[in-house]
Amino acid sequence: MQLRKSARKQAKIKMALQGSAGSGKTMSSLLLAKGLTNNDLSKVAVIDSENGSADLYAHLGEYNVIRISPPFTPEKYIQAIDICLEANMDVIVLDSISQVWDELIDFHSKLPGNSFTNWNKVTPRQKAFINKILQANAHIIATMRTKQDYVLNQKNGKYIPEKVGLKAVQRDGVDYEFTLVFEVDIKHFAIASKDRTGLFTNSPDFKISEATGRLILDWCHQGLSIEKAKKEIAECTTVEGLRHLYQKYSSLKKELNNTILNRKQEIEKVKSMIVDNKEIIHNNKTSENGISS
Repeated sequence: MQLRKSARKQAKIKMALQGSAGSGKTMSSLLLAKGLTNNDLSKVAVIDSENGSADLYAHLGEYNVIRISPPFTPEKYIQAIDICLEANMDVIVLDSISQVWDELIDFHSKLPGNSFTNWNKVTPRQKAFINKILQANAHIIATMRTKQDYVLNQKNGKYIPEKVGLKAVQRDGVDYEFTLVFEVDIKHFAIASKDRTGLFTNSPDFKISEATGRLILDWCHQGLSIEKAKKEIAECTTVEGLRHLYQKYSSLKKELNNTILNRKQEIEKVKSMIVDNKEIIHNNKTSENGISS
C-alpha cells in the first residue's frame, strides 16, 4: 500500500450509445470511430450482432467486421474482442451489447431451482464480459437498444403506469461502467447522460460526427503516456537514468515495473561484457609483453 500523487494516464475511451431502433447508433459509432482513428477506418472493427447492419455503411470506408450469430453469449463476444485486439485494432464497436443481456436473461429463465440463487451462475459471466471491455487496450464503443420504461404511481387510491423515459436493454447500472454515455434520439441528436471527460457536460443536443471522435481522442491523449515512457526506458543507457525515469513515471510504476527491470538487466549485461572485454584485452597485452620480453 502506497500513497502517491494523482495523475491521469492516457486513456482508451470506453463509451456507450443508447437509442431506440432507427436512431442511428451504428452510423454514429462509425463516425466516432473515424474521428478516433484520424480517418483510418482500417484500424476499426465492428462486432456485428445486428443482422449485418454494419455493412450498410461501407461507403464510409474500409473498416473490419466480425459478424456473430445466436446464441449471443458473453463468451462469444469476449472471443471476438480478443480477435480484434490480436489484429491491433484501435477502435472496437460492439453493435450491440443488448443481445448479451437478452441471452443471459433467457439462460437464467431456463435454469432449474431457486431463481434468486441462480443469478450466481449469470452474474460472473456478465462481469467477465464488462471487465473485458474495460480492460481492453483499445477504444470501445458499445451500442445498446432502449425501450420505454414505466413505473406504477398511486393516484386516488389506484396504481397507474406512467412513462419514466428510455431504459437500455442491459443489466441495470451498466452505464456506470462507461466513461461516456450518449443518448441518441430518433432524429439522430445526441446528449451525454454521463460524461467523465467533461467535454459534453451541459452541452445542448447535437449530431455526432467525426469531429466528436477527434475531440474525444484529444482528451484521451492528455496525461501520461505509457508508450512514451517505454520508449524513454528503451533508450536509457544507465541504471541511474532508469532510477530517474522510475520516479518521473511514478504513477505508472505498476505498468512499467517489468519494462524497467528488463532494461536494467540489459544495461548490466552490456556493462559486464564491456568489463570482460577490457580484462581480455588487458590479459592479451600482458601476455604479449611477456613474450616480447
